[in-house]
Amino acid sequence: MVAGHVLAVGGANMDIIASAGQALRSGDSTPGKVRASPGGVARNVAENLARLGDAVGLISVVGDDAPGHALLAATRQAGVNVSGCQVLIGAATASYVSVHEPDGTLALAVNDMQVLEQLTPASLAPQAQAVRDAALLVLDCNLSDAALGWVFAQRAASHEPAPVFADAVSAPKCLRLRPWLAQIHTLKLNRLEAQALSGLPVNSPAEIEAAARALHAQGVAQVIVSLGAQGLYFSSATQCGWQTALTVPVLNTTGAGDALLAGFAHSHLRHAALPEAARFAAGCAALTLTTPTANHPELSVTLVAQCLNEHATR
Repeated sequence: MVAGHVLAVGGANMDIIASAGQALRSGDSTPGKVRASPGGVARNVAENLARLGDAVGLISVVGDDAPGHALLAATRQAGVNVSGCQVLIGAATASYVSVHEPDGTLALAVNDMQVLEQLTPASLAPQAQAVRDAALLVLDCNLSDAALGWVFAQRAASHEPAPVFADAVSAPKCLRLRPWLAQIHTLKLNRLEAQALSGLPVNSPAEIEAAARALHAQGVAQVIVSLGAQGLYFSSATQCGWQTALTVPVLNTTGAGDALLAGFAHSHLRHAALPEAARFAAGCAALTLTTPTANHPELSVTLVAQCLNEHATR
């Protein structure tokens, strides 16, 4: 790793994505397509940032198995420094199995992230300097309480603590962030996660705004609430607003939220205003929705600009 890099710490897994060719029926087999591709929240954000032109490294763990080696090779090929990833003999690489309706909507998912429990303070210790040197940290809540505590401790030991961009991952897992909310710059959540962390309902625009204010009161500088096809809400201490979702043909929703967070992180590194960052991030997410995998293989700043321009002229 080199000083000034972005460092993503968290999940790396193989995505097994099943897309139904017709409406799903409980208890029955449905024709469709099944694909395997690299995934994991932190890993996806890292790949998106690399494709957008940022220097980025990943700290994660995989098993010494075929999926693990394929995962690292694909991530490295995308431009991510994977020297901080551990390969564990005898462990199984994490996996995420998702089933989608014909319109791309997620119907259900199961994840096996047990290998991430091996990311302990002791195993992470060799990466302490990389964390301290980072220009921006991306964390996901697949990390254990102990691993999160270690990362925040290393950040605090830095002469210039990096801003932390955190992905809540799920309603149960996002609660791991409670002790660290005051140290988080940007927090990306969906409705369920926002409700879990704020303790407030999020059924209306006014309630979403109130939940964001509650998180600001606990120290979070920027709150991003992803609302799927309804777009997103963004807020800071000085400004807030709504960004509509771009209308695109949806093939798969997995990874769109990770692209969204990458868009905000990329924009922050370039000192973009929050509304501008929200628009760019929405473009990243929209492009990802049009691919059958969790990452757009040709994502670039130029492609995002083209996407945004096309929608502006419609």
